[in-house]
Amino acid sequence: MGKIKDLSIRKSIILYMAASLILSFLASAAVMLAAVRIQKRVWIKYMDASAYAQQADFTFQDSIPRPGAWEMTDADHFISEACDFLETYSSLVISVAGTIAAVFLFYRNKLKTPLQELSEASGRIAKNELDFRIVYTSGDELGRLCGEFERMRAELERNERKMWHMIEEEKALRSAVAHDIRTPLAILQGYQEMLLEYVPEDALDKDKMMNMLQEGMTQIERLKHFVESMRTLSGVEQRKVCSRETEFSELQKLVERSVSFMAETAGKRYMVSCKNTEEKICLDAELVLEVAENLVSNALRYARTEVAVDIRMAGKELELTVMDDGSGFTVSTQQAMKAYFHSNPQDDLEHSGLGMYISRVYCEKHGGRLAVGNAETGGAVVKAVFYAAGDGFQEHR
Repeated sequence: MGKIKDLSIRKSIILYMAASLILSFLASAAVMLAAVRIQKRVWIKYMDASAYAQQADFTFQDSIPRPGAWEMTDADHFISEACDFLETYSSLVISVAGTIAAVFLFYRNKLKTPLQELSEASGRIAKNELDFRIVYTSGDELGRLCGEFERMRAELERNERKMWHMIEEEKALRSAVAHDIRTPLAILQGYQEMLLEYVPEDALDKDKMMNMLQEGMTQIERLKHFVESMRTLSGVEQRKVCSRETEFSELQKLVERSVSFMAETAGKRYMVSCKNTEEKICLDAELVLEVAENLVSNALRYARTEVAVDIRMAGKELELTVMDDGSGFTVSTQQAMKAYFHSNPQDDLEHSGLGMYISRVYCEKHGGRLAVGNAETGGAVVKAVFYAAGDGFQEHR
């Protein structure tokens, strides 16, 4: 039955019609033979038995002459005429009926299910409902068409998810932009208001005024740096991952050197711990180092006294965990993952840096992910995961 289902439509039509013709021929022959026999039984009643025996002995044929209509009863006459009709037209009637039956069976077995699947699928796609599957499987043309339709639906679903992902990315980026701009603008606005209020009254001495102007220049530099970061964001999305075999110990040295410099510059303590240092890994070391620098920079900004970095292999993945002893994330972990909010103890403003956004993009491009949370002892914990097995992965665009 499975082989018949997988036949092409052309071969299926030939098969159904051939079966219909053979069965129609056999049925017609059976009906005609039955009609002849019944008709003979009716006629023999009106023939003299001795004459029939004498004729049979003389001609060696079993033929019965047709009696006249006036000789037969009405019932026998009707039966005789019905048998004549069956002998004459049964082959035509049964052939037409067989052909119609073959067409209905062909439609039911070969066309009905796939056409219903395609009709329902096209209607749901028109309504932008893509959370379904076309489950019709067959080796014929309609089966392949359903398979192509299912692939088209799956591609539309992937594109829709990608579009929503891009929308979420845009929202996250807008949130990052808004929060990165807010702090320097708020500081500049405060200084300008103080200057407008106290300078006309000569209530500010020269040193205080110079300090405010210098701090204003610092905030302007922050804004310039932010604009430069925005200019290079398109390059972040287009950057390709270039994985190479690297000694784990070499990556450890690179990370430790960067963390040491950044911590000394910030005037805070640091600790770098590693496991599996003898392994060889395959990844984009420059990309991993850039993510590490972004996460450590963010941690140093909000740490009270110390930042800890842990690097280890977990199966085929490299895990880079950065912890600080600050106040941690001020919202739930899910909200933190969505918006990357981090409490700023200095000005009590929420912060969402482009560094965190870039780190997440790089982790996903490297077949991994970025996870955030709070430590049980307090402080924020950010874990960057990278695929580092070297046997290939699907780079996220």
